[in-house]
This record gives sequence, C-alpha cells and structure tokens, in this order.
Amino acid sequence: MSEKHINHLVNEKSPYLLQHAHNPIDWYPWGEEAFAKAKEEDKPIFFSCGYSTCHWCHVMERESFENQDVAALLNNYFVAVKVDREERPDVDHIYMAVCQAVTGQGGWPLTIVMTPDKKPFFAGTYLPKHAKWGRPGIMEVLSMLKEQWDQNRDKIEEIGEKLAQSLKQPALKPEAGQLSQATLERAFSQLLNDFDPNHGGFGTAPKFPTPHNLLFLMRYWRRTGDKKAIAMVIKTLDAMSRGGIYDHLGYGFARYSTDAKWLAPHFEKMLYDNALLCYAYVEAYQCTDDPDFARIAGEIISYVLRDMTSPGGAFYSAEDADSEGVEGKFYIWSRQELLELLGPELGELFADVYNVTPEGNFEAGDNILNLISRDLYDYAAQHDLDIHELEEKMAEARQLLYQAREQRIPPFKDDKILTAWNGLMIAALAKAARVLQREEYAEAAERAVEFVFTKLTAEDGKRLLARYRDGHAAYLGYVDDYAFLLWGLLEVYETTFNPKYLRQALEISEELTRLFWDKENGGFYFTGNDGEELLLRPKEIYDGAIPSGNSVAALALLKLARLTEDNKYITLVETMFSCFSREVQHYPRAYTYFLLALDYYLSVPSHIVIAGEREDPEVQAMLAVAGGRFMPETTVVYNDPVYQTDNWELIPVAAGQEAVGGRATGYICENFACRRPVHTLAEFEQMLTKQRVGQ
Repeated sequence: MSEKHINHLVNEKSPYLLQHAHNPIDWYPWGEEAFAKAKEEDKPIFFSCGYSTCHWCHVMERESFENQDVAALLNNYFVAVKVDREERPDVDHIYMAVCQAVTGQGGWPLTIVMTPDKKPFFAGTYLPKHAKWGRPGIMEVLSMLKEQWDQNRDKIEEIGEKLAQSLKQPALKPEAGQLSQATLERAFSQLLNDFDPNHGGFGTAPKFPTPHNLLFLMRYWRRTGDKKAIAMVIKTLDAMSRGGIYDHLGYGFARYSTDAKWLAPHFEKMLYDNALLCYAYVEAYQCTDDPDFARIAGEIISYVLRDMTSPGGAFYSAEDADSEGVEGKFYIWSRQELLELLGPELGELFADVYNVTPEGNFEAGDNILNLISRDLYDYAAQHDLDIHELEEKMAEARQLLYQAREQRIPPFKDDKILTAWNGLMIAALAKAARVLQREEYAEAAERAVEFVFTKLTAEDGKRLLARYRDGHAAYLGYVDDYAFLLWGLLEVYETTFNPKYLRQALEISEELTRLFWDKENGGFYFTGNDGEELLLRPKEIYDGAIPSGNSVAALALLKLARLTEDNKYITLVETMFSCFSREVQHYPRAYTYFLLALDYYLSVPSHIVIAGEREDPEVQAMLAVAGGRFMPETTVVYNDPVYQTDNWELIPVAAGQEAVGGRATGYICENFACRRPVHTLAEFEQMLTKQRVGQ
C-alpha cells in the first residue's frame, strides 16, 4: 500500500474507512458528492460495505482494492463508495437484503453495483481478483458490468427498478390474538430440535453464541419448570467457556466458531457479543448458583474494562481477527513455544490440560487453548493431584502466557464508540453489579451513560447520535441506539435506584416513539423520521447476532409500563404483537428476544418494594437477595428516603409503601395483592420462597 494515494476517505472518522484511505481506488464515503459525480459522469456506483475487524474484508482489500488493475477499472468506469456497516446500518440493511434476495446468502464484504439513483443491479459478497473457488472475479465482473452499462442500459435500469420495488414489502397490518403461550412453546420445540446435545448451541457449523436464545430458555424454564430448557442453557454456556471461542488468557469471546464444538473461532471480538454473553452468564448464575458462570461473567467484564474502555468511560466496538496479516496469530501457540515459556514440568502439565500438541489443533503446529475435553476435577482425580494445587498451577501458567502474549503485536482495535452497543454493555454491567454485588460494575455503567448523554447527542441535547470517535459524534441515531440505551438505563435504575435514570429512560422512550413509531401499522422503523431518505424505510424484527431494536424496545416498554403504571406503553407493545404476529408465528425461534417481551406480558405481574435507610444492613441484605434471584417477571423498587418524592411521582406502587417504624420493610405484591410487610431478612426470604417470585 503506497502512501502517495490519498482518496476521499482520508478525512473520515471510521477506522474501516480510514483503512482504505490510501488505496489507489478513488473511494468516496456514502453521500451526495458521490451520487452527484455518478450522475454527472453517467457512471454506475460500485458500493462496498464492511467493517474494520472483518477478515474477508481485509482479504479483498489486499487482493483487489490495493491492486492497480482493479483500481484502474473502478476509477475509469465507476464511482466507488465505501461504507462502514457499523456506522450506517440503515444502508447496510437495505443492500444486504438485496444481496440475500439475489444470491440466497449474505455476509461481508458486501458488494453492490447500483445506478446513480441508488437502485442495485448486481449483488455479491467477497470477490477475488480473478475467478476461483467457484466465485466470480472482480476484474471479470467489473468488465462485464461496464459492457452491460454501455450496451444494455435499459435492461440494467429495469433490473434496478425491479430489485428496488421488490424491497418494498407490503406493510404488516396488525392482527388480533395471534401470539400466545403456544407461541412460546413452539419456539421452545424448535430450539430443542436444533439443539446440539454433544457440544451445546444450535444448528451446525459455523456456530454463533446467540445469547438471546439462552435468555428465552431460562424464562421458559422459569415459566414451565421444564428441565430440558435449563439443561440446554447449562450445556451451551459450559461448552462455549471451555472452547477456543473463549480467550482463556485475556478473556472475552470471539464472534463465532467455525466448527460445531466451539474450538476454532473467527477470532475477532465484538463488544455486542461480549455484552450479551455477560448478561446470559449472569442470569445462568442466578438460575443455577454455578460459580463458574459468575466467574466467566466477571472475566468478560475484566476484559472489557481493561481493553475495550475509552478514557471517558465508554466502550470500543471490536478487536480484529488478524494481526500481522494472519488470522488468529495473536492467540495461537506452538507446543515448543509454550514449553520454553513455562519450563518443562509446568509446560507439559499445561499442554496436557489445554490440548496443546506438537501437530497442533488449528493449523500445522499451531494450537488454540481449550478445555473441551478436560474437566479439572476429573483430571486431578485421574492424575492423583490436589485440585486446588492444580488450579493454582493453571492460573500461574495462564498469567505467564498472558504476559508473554502481551509482547506480541496485538490485533487492530476499532475504537469507535457506538451508542447501541454501549447500551448493551451498560445493561450487562448493571445486571452483573446487581447480581454479583460488585459496585464497581455499576459505576462503570454509570460512567458510560454519562458519556452517551454528554458526547453522543446533537446540539439540542436530545437527539441521540450513533457514533463517536476522535472527538466527533455523527449520524442520527437508529432505533437500536434508542432501544438498547433504554434497556441499559432501566438496568442501571434497577441497580442504583436513582430516579435520574428512570427519568432518562422515560425521555428516551418518548423520543423513540416520536421518531420511529409507524403510526399507521405499528412497530418501530429502523431510521427516524428525520433521517436520510433511502430506497425504503426498513422495519426489523428478526433477532440475529444482535436482537432487533423492535424486540428490545418491546420488553423495555413493558417494564416501563409496570414501573410507572402508564398503559400507553402496553398499548404500543400490544400493537407490536399484532403487527409482527404473522412473521413471528411463521418461525418463532428466530425471534427469541421478541418472545422475552411476550413472556413478560403473559406473566403474572409482581412487585417487590423495599423501604428504609440505605445504610441499614437489613435493607442492604434484602436488596442483595432481591437482586440475586432470577425473577424476570418481577419489578423490584427501593423506596429510598432520599428520593422519596421522585419515587412516589414516578412509581405509583412505591407511594405509601414506606419503612414502618423506621425499620427496614419489605413488601411483596403479586397479581394485584400485597402480603403483610416484613422487617427481617429471614422473613423476607421466607416470603419470597412462598411466592412464585422465589422459585
């Protein structure tokens, strides 16, 4: 790559766009300048969309976008536009839908060729320079498209028009009475059918964590008592934490496994995966009391706070799969290297435990550390070792290897800050703080909230923006930004009980509805009514690697309804259930986060109100017990005397439920009836056990 080339990406903030700023291709960012040039010069748009930690994006750049032959074709006959999908998910959503419709599959890098008025007529993903592996080559594709543009313009424009029209699906009309307990049961059956009993997870390779499947199963177990549901959760979380998808030295999960047993990951680490997985491990700890689940959640947080946190307290987006141009190089070990670092005795023991062999388990001689076939307790018993001594030796070896690994050239870090993904991490931190009783996690969540509201809002102080980097915030926030932040704010409120966060949640919910709600048919559009006009205004409900904004909004709004007793939120969500019912009924297990909202809606409402001075040990103990129980249908409120006026104004159930006689007082109300107040932890726990909220 030569520094003499400077294109129109050089002043962008996106790390992905900046990676291409010195390609010989005359790249433009998405915007009017590029489309005006295409119209003026009568050229098609070559659109390439990816993200900074995408392995095949790097491969395509090395093979094609740094190549002078490819650059000559693009510069002479096309206008080339680069998009960071994490900054512009609205654009990515639309053209990925085109790719999936045309080719039957999707992925990144996304390659689209379109007319100057943004209508696509070619779609694909990774293209090598010349045809190989059954894939067309970019040189041949560009030459063919140039010829067609010159000779068959009418046909090209007809294809573009048809594809553009095909995106505009008929509006989903609300339907009454479609979603029910039976929908939850069908989703469970489908997950059970897809479950891998040998390795955990769902389906075959490649295998993605999809934590919201596990959140759904834990609630299904809670609702029905079906032990198969919780068994799937336990097997999956245990298997993932043993596999190579988990970083046993520095912590955190990679994006997905290329095989069925979680051994060989695609090594990039994404903030959203780690946030959602942290949340799932915390809830699994609530359900099982398994300390390993609490440990993994804590380790994920250690990784995020150490490696993925900005000086201002917000969270970075991702770490690359590649270092020094080689996928996974930062993470893999040869047996010889390991023995040299640890010495023969500790090295042999560690290699045996973590599956490090001379021939390698990844590529020739390379090893991914894993515990897939190892249980330390069984291993200690088989080798007549003291389990505590074995654990100490493994911890010592991991620390030595971590320190050695820190001397390697690290993967690239995408240090842009996304409001949506920060919302997910805020939610996970606040949940972990409440369950694991770690105040520093709550403080980290609060710092991130402060960052969002000071750095990621427009000049009016209200309109959320989507991305911050290098002192600059940009792009009007999408529905995910509002919905995920709303989730985070509710979790922070439920942990700190500071009404400031509930007020912020109420303000965000008002803006969410004002900007994104479809007044005619229900549901939230992906883009605001003040956003750029694109080929269509998408409305997402599918819960993929990340749950949809509609799904997260539905559950958050129902929680707001239970807290505030404001039925307008229930009305909104009931309309969403009707609007999306046909789509969800078709294949419920594809909408597992949306079904969390349905489960919550169908559950018997229950409230716990704890009143008294915060310094009172009995109050603290009641709050800890209530925060530690798995009670997803229960609203917990602390009637703090410091905030009593605010609490009574915001949360009607708190009004009048005060500390009796100045003592710690716990109130438990279920199905619109309250039991007598209690004053000691023992009484409180006994009452929880008697109620459904105790399980």
